Amino acid sequence: MASNSRQFAVGAEPMLPRVFRVEKRVKETADTFTLTMMPLAGDEDFAFAPGQFNMLTAFGVGEVPISISGDPAAPLPLVHTIRAVGAVTKALCGLRKGGQIGVRGPFGTSWPVSRAEGNDVIIVAGGLGLAPLRPAIYHVMNNRTAYGNVEVIYGARTPYDMLYQQELMIWRGRFDLRVRVTVDSATPEWRSNVGVVTNIIPRARFDPYHTTALVCGPGVMMRYVVQEFLKRGVKEENIFISMERAMKCGIGFCGHCQLGPHFICKDGPVYSYALIKDWFEKREV
Repeated sequence: MASNSRQFAVGAEPMLPRVFRVEKRVKETADTFTLTMMPLAGDEDFAFAPGQFNMLTAFGVGEVPISISGDPAAPLPLVHTIRAVGAVTKALCGLRKGGQIGVRGPFGTSWPVSRAEGNDVIIVAGGLGLAPLRPAIYHVMNNRTAYGNVEVIYGARTPYDMLYQQELMIWRGRFDLRVRVTVDSATPEWRSNVGVVTNIIPRARFDPYHTTALVCGPGVMMRYVVQEFLKRGVKEENIFISMERAMKCGIGFCGHCQLGPHFICKDGPVYSYALIKDWFEKREV
């Protein structure tokens, strides 16, 4: 069973990077930056579905797959949140205004935001996992009347590791959206939840028989979150996870993303738990 929709790359040459110019660079955490960019040509069309990714090129260094983290209703300027963990991502994060990036995409499956209409929606993110989920949050907020109860649960290691902190405050001020944040280790000024995200799920308000759960974060966190939803009665086919962390080349050549019969960068990164559960739970794979 296919978990969601697929939207292929815009343009006649999906293997040819388009050149984008960095318009803005925001430091989110010590090692994570959000880049806002526009096509150098100035007249290119661009569209993406929540959950899809682009292949980003740091010229002279290499290329990496990174999920899009902007608003699908306003796809330009293009927005990517990137953690500097390797040579390519460090080069991308080091770019300043005016720097150039190669962009191929968008590629991949998307969060099932259309299928979720009429249901409660529970979004659970851990650490950098909020970035791939942010377009889905935007879509739900832009079409709020199409959904039931909506809750966002976000966990990070410390308050200093939280993404989009000002935006989280704005979301928490909305009356039609419940946002809960938690950290593993608190600072003296922290006045919210302490502990793992699974501690928050029992407090969420949702009808398990009419709920769509969207989950993204470290693998161990997603395993425990999925089990918590299953215990609460949410169906396997209504729990969706992003396996973006397993991708490397983005085109299925290197084999880094293979999970049993699945090549995540070719038929993912978003899967229903029902589709991938037999391989997702095999930690040695």
